[in-house]
Amino acid sequence: MARLGVNIEAIAMIRESGVTGADPLTIAILSELGGADGIVCPLREGLSVVSERDLLLLKEVVKTHLNVQIPPEEEMIRKALSVGADMVTLIPGKKPGSTPGGGLDILGQGERLAKTIQDFRSQDVVISVCIEPNIHQVKAAMKIGADYVELHLGMYAAAEDLNERNDQIENLGSVAIAAQKLGLGVSAAHGIDYQNVMAVAGIEALEEINVGHAIVSRALSIGMEAAVRDMVALVH
Repeated sequence: MARLGVNIEAIAMIRESGVTGADPLTIAILSELGGADGIVCPLREGLSVVSERDLLLLKEVVKTHLNVQIPPEEEMIRKALSVGADMVTLIPGKKPGSTPGGGLDILGQGERLAKTIQDFRSQDVVISVCIEPNIHQVKAAMKIGADYVELHLGMYAAAEDLNERNDQIENLGSVAIAAQKLGLGVSAAHGIDYQNVMAVAGIEALEEINVGHAIVSRALSIGMEAAVRDMVALVH
């Protein structure tokens, strides 16, 4: 049974637009009340709508599991280390370094990323890397010392017909099993909604599924706690 992580970036984006009462901390609390197994908080250099203050407060209020997503850039690494998150997920940043499938391109920058990972592991922080569901990226993630791989589901979410979607799910399942055999934990994120999540949740090797915008959109109609409960029912 996969765990559900709720990404709160969409709420921070709404707050950034000037909407009063759009508070990431409140949404994190309601998400946990709705059954979420963790909270995901992206922090991006020059683009982030989540502040360092948000992170520090989230560390205090989150009772489940706090996963901070950052690009592997010096300032973001410093901030994430200062927070003491349970998990840090490395994601593509503004500079070149992502693959066509949307994930961080580990190939060619393994030495630098291995040093970053070691810095986090020395503080007992679990480290994950967001990658395209590709066996070569999985092997590279294992070599640099990652604990988890987060499979980027952009290509699955963008599939235009059932056959293409089934092919993507088959690939996801194969890559997830390969990662598991290499000793890596496996999660998935990006483009997941209430319509396509069940096929993903059916992949036994997946330990966690992270969802953000779809839950927040549903919450506009029925409230955050209820929206999270609905997603928990599909993921679990």
